[in-house]
Amino acid sequence: MFAEALSAMLASQPGIEVVGGAGTVAASVTAARRLRPTVVLMDYRLPDGEGSAAARAIRDENPQVRVLLVTANAEESLLREALRSGCSGIVTKGRSMGELVRAVRSAANGETVISSRALDRVVHPPGHETPLLSGRQIEILRLTGEGLDPAEIAARLGISVVTVRNHLQGCIRRLGVHSKTQAVSLAIRRGIIPAPG
Repeated sequence: MFAEALSAMLASQPGIEVVGGAGTVAASVTAARRLRPTVVLMDYRLPDGEGSAAARAIRDENPQVRVLLVTANAEESLLREALRSGCSGIVTKGRSMGELVRAVRSAANGETVISSRALDRVVHPPGHETPLLSGRQIEILRLTGEGLDPAEIAARLGISVVTVRNHLQGCIRRLGVHSKTQAVSLAIRRGIIPAPG
C-alpha cells in the first residue's frame, strides 16, 4: 500500500516519471537492468533479502543509478550499510510526501540524501566533538571516488570548481592524508563513502 501510494504521488509530480516497480531483490535488479531508471526507491526489508544488497547489485551493473533506501528507522548501522552499498541516502517512511519528492530530486542531481543529524552520527568519530567531514565534503569525495574530476563535480552540484577544490583540500586535511586519492581510499575503508561500482 505504501509503495502504491508513493508511486501515485511521485507520478503526479512535474518532471518525474515512474517507470516501474518490483517487490523483491531479484525482481528489482531485473527491473533496473531493463528500465534503466535515474533513481530507485528501495525498501530496506524485502521478502528475499535486504534492499542494501539489491542496491549493491543494481549499482554494480550501472553505477549511474541513484538508490535511496526507504526504512522505518534510520539507525546508525543502517546508515553505514547504505553508504557502503552505494546508496545515495536514506529516507524514512515517516517523512512527508513533499520531503520524499525533494529527496528523489536531490538524488537525481547527484546529492547525498541523509539528514545532517544522521550524517553526523555516521562520520562523527568517538571522542570528537565535531563531525569529521561535512555533508558537502562527503558528496564531493563520493563523486571523486566515482571518477568525476573537479569540473564535472562542479557542474553536477551547481558550484564552482574552486569550491570543489577547496572542499577536497578540506577532506585531505581532516582525514590526515596527502592526496585526494588517499582521502577517497580512507573514506571507503571507514564506510564514509561507498566503493565505486
